[in-house]
Amino acid sequence: MVTIVVVGGTGYTGGNIAREAAGRGHTVVSVSRSEPAEPVAGVRYELGQVDEVAPRVVPDADVVVAALSPRGDMAGRLVAAYQQLAELSAEAGARYVQVGGFSSLRPAPGAPRVVEGEIPEEYRAEALEGEDTRAMLVEKAPHDLDWLFVSPAGAYGAFAPGERRGEYRVGGEVALFAEDGSTSISGADFALAVVDEIERPSHHRAHIGIAY
Repeated sequence: MVTIVVVGGTGYTGGNIAREAAGRGHTVVSVSRSEPAEPVAGVRYELGQVDEVAPRVVPDADVVVAALSPRGDMAGRLVAAYQQLAELSAEAGARYVQVGGFSSLRPAPGAPRVVEGEIPEEYRAEALEGEDTRAMLVEKAPHDLDWLFVSPAGAYGAFAPGERRGEYRVGGEVALFAEDGSTSISGADFALAVVDEIERPSHHRAHIGIAY
């Protein structure tokens, strides 16, 4: 069993990952600005701003999962927050898993990333900031940091929670699509994939995508 710090552990993605990890017996510490609506048994909740709480909890972590969203008062602050988490993780010798967005994937081999194309205006700023966090890892992550950038499928989020099927596919930076052209993953199965990767590391300093 390992100690996993989930930054954004009361949000949609972080909450699912915290629940999955705690259910498997891992020590889970959630970092968030607010109390969870439904606390998960076995999860320790640390409240406060990430830049204040992380220096206290990351040094004891084996794995740090960054699952914040560039919304609200975090908009425009995600790159700096994740840079700090990456540096703290490297100092602690912890693996660093950063959750990004579908827009950072490529729709086909050699194609520009989705974020480089036409993004609806209401999602554009968030997609661009998410891509900036990926670029930060590639260009500025400490050389000894074992990092992983994980993108969910296109249809993913609280708006389309789906159900746990106990299955998923793992791809590289090229998006995975079903035979009918759809791209989706439930919150529970995305968390399943992330915690499976934590328990059995098989991707290092890489960008992967998770979908059905």
